[in-house]
Amino acid sequence: MTSSKSEFGFIKTTSIVDEMRSSYLDYAMSVIVSRALPDARDGLKPVQRRILYAMHDLGMRPGTGYKKSARLVGEVLGKWHPHGDLAVYEAMVRLAQDFTVRMPLVDGQGNFGSIDNDPPAAMRYTEARLTRVAEVMLANLDQETVDWSLNFDDTLREPVVLPARLPNLLVNGASGIAVGMATNIPPHNLREVCNAVNALIDNPEATSEDLMKYVRAPDFPTGGTIMGTSGAREAYTTGKGQIVVRAVAEVEEMPRNVNRMQIVVTELPYQVNKAGLVEKIATLAKNRRIEGVSEVRDESDRDGMRVVIELRGGVQPQVVLNNLYKQTPLQSSFSANMLALIDDIPRVITLKIALQQYIKFRQQVVRRRSEFELKKAEERAHILAGLRIALSNLDEVIKLIRNSQDVENARIELMATFDLDQPQAQAILDMQLRRLAALEREKLEQEYQQLQETIKGLQELLGDESKILDVIKDETEEVKSKHGDKRRTSISHDAYDLSREELEAHEQIVITLSQGGYLKRIQSNTFRRQHRGGRGVSGMNTRDDDPVKELMVVDSHDKLMFFTNKGRVLSKIGYELRADQSRNTRGVPVANIINVWDTESISALINIGKKQYEDYEYLVLGTRQGRVKRINLDDVEHIRPSGLIIMNLKGDDELVSVKLAKQKDDIIFISEQGMGIRFSVDDLPVRRRTAGGVKGMSLRTGDRVVSMDVGND
Repeated sequence: MTSSKSEFGFIKTTSIVDEMRSSYLDYAMSVIVSRALPDARDGLKPVQRRILYAMHDLGMRPGTGYKKSARLVGEVLGKWHPHGDLAVYEAMVRLAQDFTVRMPLVDGQGNFGSIDNDPPAAMRYTEARLTRVAEVMLANLDQETVDWSLNFDDTLREPVVLPARLPNLLVNGASGIAVGMATNIPPHNLREVCNAVNALIDNPEATSEDLMKYVRAPDFPTGGTIMGTSGAREAYTTGKGQIVVRAVAEVEEMPRNVNRMQIVVTELPYQVNKAGLVEKIATLAKNRRIEGVSEVRDESDRDGMRVVIELRGGVQPQVVLNNLYKQTPLQSSFSANMLALIDDIPRVITLKIALQQYIKFRQQVVRRRSEFELKKAEERAHILAGLRIALSNLDEVIKLIRNSQDVENARIELMATFDLDQPQAQAILDMQLRRLAALEREKLEQEYQQLQETIKGLQELLGDESKILDVIKDETEEVKSKHGDKRRTSISHDAYDLSREELEAHEQIVITLSQGGYLKRIQSNTFRRQHRGGRGVSGMNTRDDDPVKELMVVDSHDKLMFFTNKGRVLSKIGYELRADQSRNTRGVPVANIINVWDTESISALINIGKKQYEDYEYLVLGTRQGRVKRINLDDVEHIRPSGLIIMNLKGDDELVSVKLAKQKDDIIFISEQGMGIRFSVDDLPVRRRTAGGVKGMSLRTGDRVVSMDVGND
């Protein structure tokens, strides 16, 4: 490169190859860092972050009125993001579409598009505001928790990243095309991601495969069924993988013709255009690429999706369905490419790296928030210390102020006489006369003492990293409890990833557990039906001192949870229990089946199948000493073979009963002395799995709880 002076100034002479290389690299990095790729910390691209911050700045919060989308777009363009208005509007629309993101961050009113690929209405017609989940992303933004930078014209400041109490990168995923690279991160279930965050905090050495016990696979907003976990496992361990998703379809009899069948599709793979799918099926049927389809129509309405595929008589519905899976988007592949920015550098990340980056960022946020709160508390305590001095020397202070020539002289005299600094002296001068009342003085003293406790607690928190991690766990658990929901995308296993579950037939079995801990499984058809008044048949040989404690009829694929008196839980699937051929055997000791300690006995046996997960939300646990605890049913979805602690018990207390529950159910405790109490499940806080319980029943001396039940009658 050379330069020479001319009448126009200095002119640089350079190779066009070098200039193209340099300019293209600058352009590429600008697109990568400033447009297309999400930040690993909050999972947002710059335009998405600016939209949320602008809505926050405009007061477009949940519970307030909606504001025109055009107003928001203008705010974003004028202050933060000087690009095309349609690009900003489309980014906002995607944040509002519940079929695009798993947890919408924008609450849209009006036509925001559809799964049929209908475009949204113009921005002058639609309105928007933040969702409650978005507020979680913005929480503590005003407490110096994140870095700020100047906007494009250096007149305003904007956050470099949002505090993001929600693990948004995995929950909502991301997609974007940069220069020479692209990202495609699938969305996930909030409860599962929160469980994985807390699990990684508890065990930093856990691998991505270990974390798959909690995050089993993506959870797409449109539902569907993931075929096999090998693609998800590859994506989580390497950052790239193919995830096969199928539509949810059922074969039904046609309402007006029982001799003909129809296929009803109620859920589609992620990002599949429903209108395009219906058109493709109709075209394939018309061209006889798929035999047996007589008609296809879309019966979807506000109650849900319903695509009906009518079949001709005499065809095998499963064969037609298999052809539809093969030739249409009813079965699609999601190509995961987990690329995100870490320190402004694009990196392919694994499941563990994504969670590590989130935890590391949350540590910084909690620390900076605590430092901010400590600073404010110390400043306030410093002012109150000055006011306390003034109130302790009230007559002298009043006399000094009255004898001063002006405010400045009074301030100087206060500082010199009572060894105060300027803010303290100014606070005394600004103090209202009503603060001199005895009650107000007492309130001031109480505030000062509370501030001292707050300062001490914050100093202890900042001095102990484990306490910061505990705060992160508690806040993650709170987000999970308030905003989490059940999976929408189910998981199946294809022919290349068969599990034992697929090899076992679904059948009804009878499970019995004796008081002495003998467990037995027999087929339900072992018992023949009798007329009323019959004598019955023997179902199990028992001893006189070992009666049957539990008897239940379950599906062989249901999960059986064994709760011990020491507060542990273990589990087995029904088909994993050895089947007894005879009704007359006693069974086998439960210690031969599950890892029960010598000092333990089984206090409760619960059946958890698909129906229970749909009908119930919680487990309620009661102890001998009247303690009670409510936990989310999802918290015991993954149980190690060695068991899990389900409740911390104090002293010689024992777990006496465990019941399934849902909101508005009532709990009843009965004691040995015949006392009872009834209260609502909703009165109990939702606790973490390893936490202790709260008092459920006050007992007299020598009394103890013998039974607990849950119901809503």
